[in-house]
Amino acid sequence: MIIRSRAPLRLGFAGGGTDLETYSKIHGGAVLNATISMYAYCTIIPTDNGKICIHSYDNQNNLEIDSVPEIAPDGDKLILHRGVYNRIVKDFNGGKPLSFIMSTSNDAPVGSGLGTSSTMIVAILEAFNKWLNLGLNDYHKAWLAYDIERNDLKLAGGKQDQYSAVFGGFNFMEFKTDGSVLVNTLRLERKSVNELECSMVLYYGGQSRKSADVQFELTKNIINRQIENATQKKVDTISALGALKKNAYDMKHYLLTCNVKAFVECLRIGWENKKKTSSIVSNKELEKTIEFAMQHGAEAVKVSGAGGGGFLLLYCNPINRQRLTDALKTLDGSVYSVKFSRSGAESWII
Repeated sequence: MIIRSRAPLRLGFAGGGTDLETYSKIHGGAVLNATISMYAYCTIIPTDNGKICIHSYDNQNNLEIDSVPEIAPDGDKLILHRGVYNRIVKDFNGGKPLSFIMSTSNDAPVGSGLGTSSTMIVAILEAFNKWLNLGLNDYHKAWLAYDIERNDLKLAGGKQDQYSAVFGGFNFMEFKTDGSVLVNTLRLERKSVNELECSMVLYYGGQSRKSADVQFELTKNIINRQIENATQKKVDTISALGALKKNAYDMKHYLLTCNVKAFVECLRIGWENKKKTSSIVSNKELEKTIEFAMQHGAEAVKVSGAGGGGFLLLYCNPINRQRLTDALKTLDGSVYSVKFSRSGAESWII
């Protein structure tokens, strides 16, 4: 028996940062995002040899140990895999160890701003859910993935990534002051989805494992800075987060009514407000790339995720798409087209 799973990565359009508990538990948060056809993957092959073997191909980490009820920490090595396994054994297998071979991979580098870490947790959790027939519903899976990442593993961040990876598609998410989450799936007209796919381009400036590691650390620093600013109730940060939340409500309306012009303006405004949440969200190199893109056909640009680098989401008139992509290819990064995914986390047995 072989169990496979995949969970889609996401693009954040508006409201990112308002899903941090330091803000949402006081003011309530709102995020608009959509999943794309880039995935985190997990394969589990059950064994009876009393061993746990894990191969993580996206960061080249491996583990082979005797089956144990709890995998001990080893720095940041396989931290996501360890977190999910330990929780599954504790909560759903009566503390009895499991024996298996696990392999994982990711279509995007960790820290690239597409929710890679949270999505990987969802993919691993989904594989265990299928293997052990746990019967977890979508809300339970998303909450459990969040609880593992934020509380068990103490990794800083918000809530949107886990819920987008589980539910998939275009979603407007509301984060309530009582800690609950409401996912509103948007039923967009097909022409709206087509227009977005024709008008959007992704650019990733990182090329190597080293650059991905640097971006991951920068992302953590940005999130921690935003948490600190919100905790200290810094006026500029709270005001910017309030504007980002409003931006999410406005953009939802523009998407549902196919108001492309207003949607593009929302992207512009959102990026300007995002930069006000922390002084390290942007930098000279990033702004230079954005300026270059604007000079070659982009009409709006924002950084996906916390900021500081990673994937840039660029919006352009489809007529100028080829001109923009050709120009971006002269830089050191990589250019990707955008294809939206309608499905969330999936698993199957072969």
